[in-house]
This record gives sequence, structure tokens and C-alpha cells, in this order.
Amino acid sequence: MVFKKILAAGSGVLGSQIAYQIAFHGYTVHIYDINQKSIAYAKERLTKLKDNYKQDLNATQQEVDLAYNRIVFFTDLENAVEDVDLVIESVPEDPEIKKEFYKQLKAVAPEKTIFATNTSTLLPSSFATATGRPKKFLALHFANEIWKHNTAEIMGHPGTDPEVFKEVVSFAKSIGMVTLELHKEQSGYLLNSLLVPLLDAAMDLLVKEVADIESIDKAWVIGTGATVGPGAIFDTVGLNTVYNINKIKAEQTKDPWDEKVVAYIKENFIDTGRLGVAEGQGFYKYPNPAYMDPDFYKK
Repeated sequence: MVFKKILAAGSGVLGSQIAYQIAFHGYTVHIYDINQKSIAYAKERLTKLKDNYKQDLNATQQEVDLAYNRIVFFTDLENAVEDVDLVIESVPEDPEIKKEFYKQLKAVAPEKTIFATNTSTLLPSSFATATGRPKKFLALHFANEIWKHNTAEIMGHPGTDPEVFKEVVSFAKSIGMVTLELHKEQSGYLLNSLLVPLLDAAMDLLVKEVADIESIDKAWVIGTGATVGPGAIFDTVGLNTVYNINKIKAEQTKDPWDEKVVAYIKENFIDTGRLGVAEGQGFYKYPNPAYMDPDFYKK
């Protein structure tokens, strides 16, 4: 199948980036979200992405405007998925929310449409049945700041049609991605299997009150040569996502420590509205976080 029209379901930080990256490479893109407020936030994110593409990729004003103009916005799922070849789902990291979304999607999607989940933690086999088309379902995971960190991790489940897998790999390459093919299901894929232990360790240090986030970030960046520390990563990913991932973990393990971590995130970030870059404050304040100060790592 030659993909022509793509639906990005969920217009959060990464959903918006996925949509814009696809549109930038010439595809017609539909964005679906649950209400006009969410769509308005998506339009703000997409407008800001124009500057990122001009600065980081040397894109012209004409190129970034054309990309934006290839995107159509919907709050009605049936209209959003009409004649779509591929759906990339980026709804919240909650199995029940995803299952409910796929229940709605399978009722209105064309038979030809392939479903892909952008989940970073959940195995596609855990909700493949809910899609109603397990042979045409797999995981397609992108890294944040997709235009620079251009990896696409493609992971099927035991019931994924190998030809569908190949088609999605080809599509990912067509939008400028370095494709990373996983041969077995692995929670966290490749990138997050490496990244999550770092973030878990940072959160443990915070909850134990061993050090503050600035010291933790300085230790990591100065000690390893990384560009940013765990605090900046948490803010970029979004504390809602961090909370949901840890909440699922705590529910599975029943470990009192995991429950304490969840309570810490809820009390300090969810309940206070400090949800990260998208909301202007998380561990740091934006748009000018302390770690961007040239002297931050010298003090």
C-alpha cells in the first residue's frame, strides 16, 4: 500500500510533532483530538514548530507554511479517519483509555486502514484485540523533538502481518526517520529501555531527598557529556505522562516505594499544575529554564 493520508490521533506534545513531521514530508495529515480546546493548543504547538524547523533544519518559510497547510483538524473521529491509510495513536499512556479509543476507532475506520500506537511503555499485544484488526496493528514509536532525534522504533506483536510491518517501515523512512526494527516485543523499546532506568534513578534520588533536581542534572550532564539532565527530560516528556507511567507501574508491583513515588509526583506536579514545558513550568520554568543559562553548569 502507498500511504497518502495519515491520521495523528492525539495532539499533545509528541502527537503534534508527529503530525508536523509527516506533513513536512508531503503527506496530507489529519489531527484528531477530543475537543476544540485541545485543537487550539495543537495549533499553537504546530506554529512554534515552524521556527524549530527553520532553525534546526534550515527550512524556508515557504516549506514550513506548506507543511502546516497540509494539516486538517478534527474533533469528530469518523470524519477524521475517512479515507485514511494509517492512524498513529498518541492518546494518554493508560491501557483503558487506549482500549476505549480503539473501540471507537474500529467502528468508523476504513477496512484498509493500518493502526499504529506510539506508546512508549505498553506492549501492543496488550490491546491488539481491542483494535479489531490485530493483523494490521503494531507499534510505531518516535522520540521527542522528532525532527532532530529522528528515530522510529517499529515493533509488531505476534499477530502483526509481516507485510504490514514492512509497509510501516517504508513509510517511516519516507518521513526522514532512521528506522529501528524490533524483532520481539519489549516494553520500553530500545530508547526507553536505556532511558527509563536513568529517569527512575533520578526520581528515586528526589523522593529520598538525597539532592535537588539542579544537582542531579548537573551531575549527569557534566559527568557524561549529555546535553540535558533528567529534570529537563521529565519536563519535555510532560509530568502527566511521567505520572501515568509510574501509576501503572505501582498498580502492577504493589510496591510501597513505587506508590510513594506516584504520590510525590501527584502532590508536587499534577496537583499544582506544574506539568512541564507545555504548561510553562515543571521542574523548571519556561520558556527560559535555568539549565539553558550558559553559567548553569559552571556554578
